[in-house]
Amino acid sequence: MTVTIVEAARGVTGGVDTHLDVHVAAALDPLGGLLGSRSFETSPAGFSELLGWLESFGAVSRVGVEGTGAYGAGLARFLRRAGVEVLEVDRPNRAVRRRGGKSDPLDAIEAARAVLSGRAQGQAKTRDGAVEAIRVLLVAKRSARQARGKAIMQMRHLGFTAPDQLRCQLKGLSVSALVTEGTKLGPGPACDPVTAATRASLCSLAERARTLESEIAVLDDQIGPLVSATAPELLGLFGVGPDTDGGHEKVPMGGHEKSPRTAIRSPQVWPPNSPL
Repeated sequence: MTVTIVEAARGVTGGVDTHLDVHVAAALDPLGGLLGSRSFETSPAGFSELLGWLESFGAVSRVGVEGTGAYGAGLARFLRRAGVEVLEVDRPNRAVRRRGGKSDPLDAIEAARAVLSGRAQGQAKTRDGAVEAIRVLLVAKRSARQARGKAIMQMRHLGFTAPDQLRCQLKGLSVSALVTEGTKLGPGPACDPVTAATRASLCSLAERARTLESEIAVLDDQIGPLVSATAPELLGLFGVGPDTDGGHEKVPMGGHEKSPRTAIRSPQVWPPNSPL
């Protein structure tokens, strides 16, 4: 009696150590043997060359990529669109790095071995779709909001130490009233140097805060429809708007449209006397 064991081909496993300008790739056979390692430019042409190089060893089953949310984002998108399964790989094992020293080819080989052994099972970040669009818009909005808050806080502090007449003029004003009043200030007639400089500084900061308010409003107009399309059921909850929804509330993490993992945090609540 003859018994024939047929084992499905597992194909080539790739690993990539990602950087800003150059990615280093390694290819392993189904038994973990090294087939080769090579560097490629971080451009569409370089991505195509990397995939072609991996395919020269056989059918590519999976590729482990470091930093799919950072330097590896472009490569991960390219491979996924080409039909290759991409897995997120954490930084190399510290013990392995300590024994061999820092080496990009060794890091790429370790990434491939993490995939082949099953240690790397995380879904790669997609960095596309509505979730990614919300993320990049929130980057701009958060920086604008922080800059606006800083400008208003600086206006408050200048008002505390301003000459008496100017200090009394600004004392007790709300944020909107402070910005409005600040835009009306200028050097003024026959001002002493300190008063003139303080008025000019307050006017500059007020104009900056108003410009940032307009910028934030424009970004909100772009974020709102994206959040409504991505998580419409959350917008009906009390205390949840496009900003908390897009930034914190149950929007899939890392661009995983179908990921069960979500970022769940309480909406930000500012105290009544907050300068923001």
